[in-house]
Amino acid sequence: MPASVDAGISFLVPDWDAPARVQARITTRDGGISRGAWTGFNLATHVGDDPAAVAANRSRLASALAVPADPRWLTQVHGTRCVDAATIDTPLEADASYAWAAGVVCAVLTADCLPILICDRAATRVAAVHAGWRGLHDGVIAAAIAALAVPAAKLCAWIGPGIGVDAYVVGEDLRERFVAREPALATCFERRGGDWHADLSAMARRQLDVAGVGAIAASGLCTFTDPRFYSYRRDGVTGRFASLVWIDPSPHLP
Repeated sequence: MPASVDAGISFLVPDWDAPARVQARITTRDGGISRGAWTGFNLATHVGDDPAAVAANRSRLASALAVPADPRWLTQVHGTRCVDAATIDTPLEADASYAWAAGVVCAVLTADCLPILICDRAATRVAAVHAGWRGLHDGVIAAAIAALAVPAAKLCAWIGPGIGVDAYVVGEDLRERFVAREPALATCFERRGGDWHADLSAMARRQLDVAGVGAIAASGLCTFTDPRFYSYRRDGVTGRFASLVWIDPSPHLP
């Protein structure tokens, strides 16, 4: 996954089978003016950071990543609602957004939960998904796929940085909830000593595969162990990084 730096802002570019017109970027902590527990490039308004710092960071995001328009931010609630990003004037309560038009930037904020980006091979549809364990359990991936309204076999998906299996210790009750819903998900939990560890990326990959998504890739990056990313479980009070996807409006691209 290539890394780039522009105007002091460091970001990653997903390595996936998306067509050229589909653009995606993942921010890191590098750059920005937030201080204290949020030091770096915090883009979330709900975590206790100075609102002026967040506003400045979001302004830098627009210029550094050369997005065609301001991202359509969500108020994420660990649910399954997927909304049309083009209709968002102020943040809506939802955990995924989609766009059927070029130049509309879908975005999610995370700090251990998974960001999942989806597009179609014809570059006419994109979606960004915020998927923690609640969203994965309740069906946020399926909701996003349904909103794109194209056969799943024609979709590409990318699973971004999230807490890795080595760091994600969960209770027996959580494992039982997932296995009761889908027994095959038992393979996404590992017993280590007296603890269960959950593999969120493996869960997401299985759900995308079962849905019939044609191409699935993953970053393999763990937010808990990689200091480039904010991690709620590691730090408690912390910021959020952004995952963005859009269809490039440039007419010269295929």
